[in-house]
Amino acid sequence: MSRIIAIANQKGGVGKTTTAVNLSASIAAAGKRALLVDMDPQSNASSGLGINAQELEKSVYELLIGQAEIAQVLVNTEVPGLDLIPASHRLSGLEVELVDQENRSFFLQKMLSELEKDYDYILIDSPPSLGLLTVNILSAADSVLIPIQCEYYALEGLGQLLNVVTRIQQSLNETLSIEGILLTMYDRRLKLSRQVAQEAIRYFEDRVYKTVIPRNVKLSESPSFGKPVLQYDFESTGAQSYIKLAQEVINAEKGVGQGA
Repeated sequence: MSRIIAIANQKGGVGKTTTAVNLSASIAAAGKRALLVDMDPQSNASSGLGINAQELEKSVYELLIGQAEIAQVLVNTEVPGLDLIPASHRLSGLEVELVDQENRSFFLQKMLSELEKDYDYILIDSPPSLGLLTVNILSAADSVLIPIQCEYYALEGLGQLLNVVTRIQQSLNETLSIEGILLTMYDRRLKLSRQVAQEAIRYFEDRVYKTVIPRNVKLSESPSFGKPVLQYDFESTGAQSYIKLAQEVINAEKGVGQGA
């Protein structure tokens, strides 16, 4: 059975999609069978793996509404061991279509139930919102990984996300847990980055990953080439950081320990 990890934060620009792409690629590079599900209508995770959403006839949207089979949508990426279910702009209309549907919070869970036996890890890139798409994602996930950027107001709005997680636990998915808090855009030279890290550790304690994701040019460049950073520049600090993060995620499941 897969471990299903949602990568979520309703704030934009926190490294959510960067993490979805590069963590899933790094987990695959560690020898695990991995699937990335792009649930963001902006489809940046899909393009980050070289898939042009404008050319897709079928995407996760068609899967969710029953107009496509998994085999029609599933993409084998250039990363060995990593598959992708891509998104398209059509996904933006799904929330309206689901409003009157029975069990509208469980469409993604039903879809993933057909895939769990095929992968060790399923990662889901979430939209920067707390709407019905995100509710579907959290209802389907085992845990949620929350990236926060090491900048001003980093923790602002995080309480709202945590409240949503609590409500999901109470009503839709009682086993949902916090996978971990990931510090992104970290610059050890800046006092602000260190202060945000200290504040996150004070609040979340051992749920903060030891690995931090630095500001890195290669991380910023790789999406324009349709590649995760470990394929674009394996030696870069960005690539090495995500490889370390993948090992933390894998070790946490083994009970080796997760954060500091």
